[in-house]
Amino acid sequence: MFLGSPTLLPALLLALALDAGLGDPAWLWQRISHPVVLAGWAIEQLDRALNRDEAPDLHRRIAGVAALSILMAASFGIGLLIHAVLNQFSWGWLIEAALMATLLAQNSLYRHVEAVGRALATGNLMEAREAVRHIVGRDPESLDRPAVARAAIESLAENFADGVVAPLFWGLLFGLPGMMAYKAANTADSMIGHRTQRHEAFGWAAARFDDLLNLAPARLAGLLIALASFRSFGDSVRVMLKDAPRHRSPNAGWPEAAMAGALEIALAGPRTYYGGRVGDSHWVNEDGRRELGPTDIRNALALYLRACLIEAALVALLWVLIR
Repeated sequence: MFLGSPTLLPALLLALALDAGLGDPAWLWQRISHPVVLAGWAIEQLDRALNRDEAPDLHRRIAGVAALSILMAASFGIGLLIHAVLNQFSWGWLIEAALMATLLAQNSLYRHVEAVGRALATGNLMEAREAVRHIVGRDPESLDRPAVARAAIESLAENFADGVVAPLFWGLLFGLPGMMAYKAANTADSMIGHRTQRHEAFGWAAARFDDLLNLAPARLAGLLIALASFRSFGDSVRVMLKDAPRHRSPNAGWPEAAMAGALEIALAGPRTYYGGRVGDSHWVNEDGRRELGPTDIRNALALYLRACLIEAALVALLWVLIR
């Protein structure tokens, strides 16, 4: 089921609709393992088997390449097998669409960020910090009210790229196998792609490969956010082109800068990670407002919803043009 398949685009549209409407039902994933959980288990096994603490960095880097290769081959191969089986049935694409929906994060991302805004709106900073803890990789205990809001909006922009646009992008190119392989690579980056003593060498391949896979989707996500900003399109694009190349990440800066320009706010800046490490990061849209709150989170969520709708509309348009 690749781009030439007559059922790929309707399957992706149905997947987007299912994810937007249902998200990740807790009752289901309490009974069976989510695909990302299974990928995480596989990564843990590869980490334990191949990442030897006593090995030199070069050997650990080679082991990391081998682990990533095994993970990619397995995830893509399983996706191909599932597709081949379902392709034997006229209704198989409906099940494939349901599987694709589990690899998208529109609904869950919205709910996580909304929870932060709701806590800030009630004045409960502790609850807001706890809510933002689920979507950021830094220590929320050091965040004041504006910093919590900023962290939530940054996470919304970044995860729109790698949780929504990127899976869809690789699904358009390679169907369910492409989406499964992408999510496995993205999960590997989140688990072992860190500059820690244990994973700096072993996780090098996972981190670099994830950067590569997100090069195009991150820029597309920035463009979608800019398009969704309507009258602020010019400001969004201007900030994106100016500040995204200066961002600490080769990809996250594009949707973050687009969001900052659209909402006339400042994002990024210095931050404190777990362990007390302080990151020196450039401001994105430095002249924008820095005193952010729940209203800014609501505005960001509205922009996010419009970007998701535009993305779905483009897939529908592509389907019409191909037909």
